[in-house]
Amino acid sequence: MEAARPPATAGKFVVVGGGIAGVTCAEQLATQFPSEDILLITASPVIKAVTNFKQISKILEEFDVEEQSSTMLEKRFPNIKVIESGVKQLKSEEHCIVTEDGNQHVYKKLCLCAGAKPKLICEGNPYVLGIRDTDSAQEFQKQLTKAKRIMIIGNGGIALELVYEIEGCEVIWAIKDKAIGNTFFDAGAAEFLTSKLIAEKPEAKIAQKRTRYTTEGRKKEARSKSKADNVGSALGPDWHEGLNLKGTKEFSHKIHLETMCEVKKIYLQDEFRILKKKSFTFPRDPKSVTTDTEMWPVYVELTNEKIYGCDFIVSATGVTPNVEPFLHGNSFNLGDDGGLKVDDHMHTSLPDVYAAGDICTASWQLSPVWQQMRLWTQARQMGWYAAKCMAAASLGDSIDMDFSFELFAHVTKFFNYKVVLLGKYNAQGLGSDHELMLRCTKGQEYIKVVMQNGRMMGAVLIGETDLEETFENLILNQMNLSSYGEDLLDPNIDIEDYFD
Repeated sequence: MEAARPPATAGKFVVVGGGIAGVTCAEQLATQFPSEDILLITASPVIKAVTNFKQISKILEEFDVEEQSSTMLEKRFPNIKVIESGVKQLKSEEHCIVTEDGNQHVYKKLCLCAGAKPKLICEGNPYVLGIRDTDSAQEFQKQLTKAKRIMIIGNGGIALELVYEIEGCEVIWAIKDKAIGNTFFDAGAAEFLTSKLIAEKPEAKIAQKRTRYTTEGRKKEARSKSKADNVGSALGPDWHEGLNLKGTKEFSHKIHLETMCEVKKIYLQDEFRILKKKSFTFPRDPKSVTTDTEMWPVYVELTNEKIYGCDFIVSATGVTPNVEPFLHGNSFNLGDDGGLKVDDHMHTSLPDVYAAGDICTASWQLSPVWQQMRLWTQARQMGWYAAKCMAAASLGDSIDMDFSFELFAHVTKFFNYKVVLLGKYNAQGLGSDHELMLRCTKGQEYIKVVMQNGRMMGAVLIGETDLEETFENLILNQMNLSSYGEDLLDPNIDIEDYFD
């Protein structure tokens, strides 16, 4: 006979995952229930904490992320108990989570924040590196010191930053889109930024914003137990600072872009030799393509028929939600992207189980100017809001949807420019029924506004434009702006005065 389910009061609030979503959720629960123990289960010895949080406008926020030892978190919140172990199984029927160390933890409310892992173009190939967390970024730096040529596959934020930061090494960058940075920009913004790739980089390394506590040298055996390959939490926008990304060759930027293609096949050196295939040299002159006589450890054949040899391949092709440990024996509803579907209270399809951050798929009726992207800001907002919802549910209170889901708003840095993305900044899902307005000053700023039926639906602001608050308000209040026409972006008109 099955053991009777313990009364819900017996359990604790339990959070799984030591990334931004999980830590934010645990901190928020600890604040709301100071006399209760909050359990945070994490497979990695370091957690990610939000520091220097600044609310820039109603919805835009800026913060740093710091890697800290879990003891620092327990010092700040004495009622958070960190359990350093992976999850073996979730027994949702019994409201119980089993950790790799063999212990069982009964919960009254559970929040799953186990993040996502990099989609590798090829599993188990020693020459393919996925970059997702500090460990893999350091491994990458080690490999790079010996490299003469590398290949980067992918078009997201990490690929963009990598290409800009790497020096003294040939880079062949393969993307499946027409232009770079497709998840963040259109071709115009990409063009504006690419001119930076050709310009020499300023030598001054900017002082680093945050100190790092790394897993280096900390009981290694603990890490091999937790399958070190896939536990770290996601990197954020400054991840490459403090890493010296220099290859062996002595020149600054050498980048060749292959667009609209994907990886067809990867060959190791022996295989390549036996098949007597030919590879190309690094294309210095677009007119002449010559056969490469140098032997490389690994070769990549692209879908556009070109083959290049290189020292190693960086796979930066996005992430898949890390749902694996929780699925067995539980009937979660999953989104098309493989995440745990959550409703407008961050609740999954199973009773008392919530999810936040990269692991979840927002499945409520979304605001017309918000979309989910697996970014740090959303992980923080979701973790915070999930804690609020868990608290409200356990106290029998009702709670309104958090305001941050009204409008997509993200601020980051690319190539040393401040970049603000608002609403449907790439006209996502608007079809052909929209128009764009642009203003661009080379080397200084790039402003793009997405309009539909006279209303502002989204914007990209690159550089110090000071327009984010005004545009945020115009998108939120959906005012009809037809009468302003092109004046909306006229640099001689102080738009802020209009709409205060």
